[in-house]
Amino acid sequence: MFQIIIIGAGPAGISMGVEARNFGVSEERILILEKAHEHSFTIKKYYPETKLVTANYKGFTPTCTGVMCLTDSSKHETISYLDKAIEDHKLNVNYNETVYKIDKNNSTQTFTVYTDKNTYQTVVVAIAVGILGKPNKPDYKLPASLKNKILFDITSFEIKNSKVLVVGGGDSASEYCQFLVEENNNVTLSYRRSEFNRMNDINKESLLTLANDNKVRLLLNSNIKEIIDYDGKPEVIFEETNYNNETFDYIVYALGGSTPENFLKMIGIEFNGPNPVLTEGYETNIPGLFLIGDLSAGKKGGSIIWAFNSANTAMRKICENYLLCERK
Repeated sequence: MFQIIIIGAGPAGISMGVEARNFGVSEERILILEKAHEHSFTIKKYYPETKLVTANYKGFTPTCTGVMCLTDSSKHETISYLDKAIEDHKLNVNYNETVYKIDKNNSTQTFTVYTDKNTYQTVVVAIAVGILGKPNKPDYKLPASLKNKILFDITSFEIKNSKVLVVGGGDSASEYCQFLVEENNNVTLSYRRSEFNRMNDINKESLLTLANDNKVRLLLNSNIKEIIDYDGKPEVIFEETNYNNETFDYIVYALGGSTPENFLKMIGIEFNGPNPVLTEGYETNIPGLFLIGDLSAGKKGGSIIWAFNSANTAMRKICENYLLCERK
C-alpha cells in the first residue's frame, strides 16, 4: 500500500514527490507513474534548446513556497535541476507505464490505480499531467502523406534553410519563430486574430522585432481553410481572398494543448465548464484525489513555479487530512 501515487513525472509531479519526502513520507511509500520513457517529456520534446524557462511565465510572481525553486533557467539547467531532485530524494519513477483507470473504495477510503502493467493501492492520488501532453490540432484534415512535413513541435526534425509556416498566436508560436529564424529559415506566422493578446511581453516584443526586421512575415487575420499535398510539400489555402495559396517546406502548429478532460471525467471528477472543480489544496470532489500543476491553474497554467507551489499547497492539505506527516 502506497501513501501517495503521483501520475505524471513533469515539474509538478516531481515536486510533489519531493514535497512528500520533505513532509516525512518514506521513499518506498511514494510512486510516480509516467507514460513517457523519461521525465519532463513535454519540456524535452517541445522546448527548443535555446528556450528560456521563465519562472514568472504568464505573469505569476516567481515566489517559491515549497522545497523546489527555480529562477529563469535554460532548458538544460531546468532538466538538470529536475534530474537532481529525483536522485537526491530517491524518488521511485515507473516510466512507460500508462494509467487508464482509478477507483475509490469508499469503505476503506483508499484508491486502486490501474495501469497497463500493474495495479496499485494507495491512500492519496495526485494527478500532475500537463496540458501540453496532447497538442491541439486544427479542425481541418491534414494529409497523411505530409506527416513528416506537418509538425507539432520543432524538435522531431531538424529544420534548417527551409520555408516554414508557423500557425498560432501564443508564446510557443513566438518561441518557435525565434528558434527557426536562428536556424536560417524563411519564417511566416499565420494567426487568426489581429493582435497577440496571449503572449507574454518578452515574446511579443521579440516577435514584433523580427517582423520589423523582415525576418518573420506576419499573416494576421488569416484562417487556413485547407492543406493539400503539392508534390510532397504542404500547400496552404486560406479562407481570406487577400492571402494567396502558398506552398511551404514545413508547417509547424503551435495551438496549445488541452486538459485530459475525458479521462478526468471518467474517474468521476466534476467540471464547471472547461475547468475541473477544485477545493482547498487543489482537491477534487473525490476526497483524497488532487490535481496539481497545469491542471490546477487552468488557462493560467504554464509556470514552473506554479507547478512547484501547487505541490506544496496540496501536500499541506494531504498531511492535514490524510497522512501522518512529520515535516523535516
